[in-house]
Amino acid sequence: MRFRLNIKYLRAFIIILIIEAIIAVFIHDHIIRPYGGDVLIAPLIYCLIRSLIAKEIKPLPLYIFIFLVLVEIGQYFNLARLLGLGDYRIARIILGATFDLKDIVCYLAGCAGLCLYEMTQKPKPL
Repeated sequence: MRFRLNIKYLRAFIIILIIEAIIAVFIHDHIIRPYGGDVLIAPLIYCLIRSLIAKEIKPLPLYIFIFLVLVEIGQYFNLARLLGLGDYRIARIILGATFDLKDIVCYLAGCAGLCLYEMTQKPKPL
């Protein structure tokens, strides 16, 4: 796998990360806070990976969805506590603390958006 920094995706990653932080710190509603951030996590991970890996990975949105579902399943089993990280706030933030099927629907929406994005991109010459 070839690593090469892609500035376009790095910028997108930074912008989405800032949006996620704004949602986490300043938004306290019943729609954007619980669902918007979960929809944006798939594009956040996608942009991070695409900013670092030059090779195109066609099923990347699917891989991201599977990863996010596994994280959600880890939340169901309280993975942070099982790993002995339950007392560390950052671990609970990264691994999550509460299982919710609606989160999986949000991840699916984010990954579906990524699939639509990829379908609109022109193939790159070799």
